[in-house]
Amino acid sequence: MMLPVLDSKKGMERKKDLPKQFNEEIREDLVKRAVLAIQSHKRLQYGASPLAGKRSSAKLSRRRRDYRGAYGLGISRVPRKILSRRGTRMNWVGAFAPGMRGGRKAHPPKSSKIFFQKINTKERRKALRSALAATVLTELVRRRNHVLPEIYPFILDNNFETVKRTKDLENSLYLLGLGKELERTDYSKIRAGKGKRRNRRYRKRKGPLIVVGADCSLIRAGRNMPGLDVVEVRKLNIELLAPGAQVGRLTLFTENALDIMEKEKLFTIK
Repeated sequence: MMLPVLDSKKGMERKKDLPKQFNEEIREDLVKRAVLAIQSHKRLQYGASPLAGKRSSAKLSRRRRDYRGAYGLGISRVPRKILSRRGTRMNWVGAFAPGMRGGRKAHPPKSSKIFFQKINTKERRKALRSALAATVLTELVRRRNHVLPEIYPFILDNNFETVKRTKDLENSLYLLGLGKELERTDYSKIRAGKGKRRNRRYRKRKGPLIVVGADCSLIRAGRNMPGLDVVEVRKLNIELLAPGAQVGRLTLFTENALDIMEKEKLFTIK
């Protein structure tokens, strides 16, 4: 597949062929498995203390003629602890059981649970190639509500990697026809629910992804732009290409990134 190579002023220089990694079939089921596997690696184990709600002594005899027992009193067999007594009459309160005040939980979260999900290497690479192929299909990109320029898809000139200032990068993207897309990602929404109190107050939209060949000033220039991600081609992963396990993110590759992908045969069975 031949794509035009554009410079920062939207000038078409030449056309370039995409590597064979973009010829993969679209497998959304594999993409979802790979994204969930990556997200599972970020989850931390958590759980209640094994002794939570079990520290109270609530042993009560149910045997006939036992002193301090509850046999024959017509009460349920709930564990109880004795608070006081008057003669042979005991004053007790339910404890230890899940339905009692201060009792244990019936099925608490356990810290021994393993969230880590595995995926085969060949499946993971195939999923990543599938997500790569979806980035150049305009119908799939529009399905993610991206606002596309007229000439999408296209390749960025290597001069983009020398951009040092955020303002210069923003102006270049506006010249390429991505102004409405940047305005769309600038909107943020306050999250509903308890997440507001857990360091994730705002829900932000995902915007363009720029893939560069190596560590360059463009990575630092794009840090402060909402919704925009800049990543090296060797560090590319499935979650960046398909946020939320939905393929078709608006992705721009520089010539260096495509050359490295083709030369080193990235994301293929070597």
